[in-house]
Amino acid sequence: MYFVRTAGEGDLEKVRALLVESFHATYDDLHGKTKVDELIAHLFPPSALKARLARKDAEFLVADDGRKIGGVGYAAMSQALTKTVMLHLLYVSPALQRQGIGRDIFAELETCFPDAEIMRLEVEPQNAAAIAFYQAHGFTEVGRNEYSGPGQSGIPALIFEKPLEGH
Repeated sequence: MYFVRTAGEGDLEKVRALLVESFHATYDDLHGKTKVDELIAHLFPPSALKARLARKDAEFLVADDGRKIGGVGYAAMSQALTKTVMLHLLYVSPALQRQGIGRDIFAELETCFPDAEIMRLEVEPQNAAAIAFYQAHGFTEVGRNEYSGPGQSGIPALIFEKPLEGH
């Protein structure tokens, strides 16, 4: 049984390992291992994960069974868009997908930003499983970002949004 909790500094090494595993499982076939290694090095150096953990207008969550971390989620208030929270990370270990871990992390993240009216995210256009997950959780496609993608990767991204409860 996995429980969602706030991530701590002691989790960051396991979080990074999960992100490396998930990124390779999700994106190697789409972009090649070398490009994925570059993305991981750019997006998830230990210093960047530590900075996310310290950010005050953000929430960094893990799903933990007491032995290992099975999923991670990270969202933060947008610096550019009013009353909008950006979902930056939602990954579940490939071996644990389709067991409700992503749903549980997402449900918790939705409640963490009482001032936000909209949750927004960017998703790789070929990541059909993620797109289906987000659509099943109330997101609709609102646009496309041709150039930046996650972390200014040069990979296009679809932009999805969802109104948050109470707004």
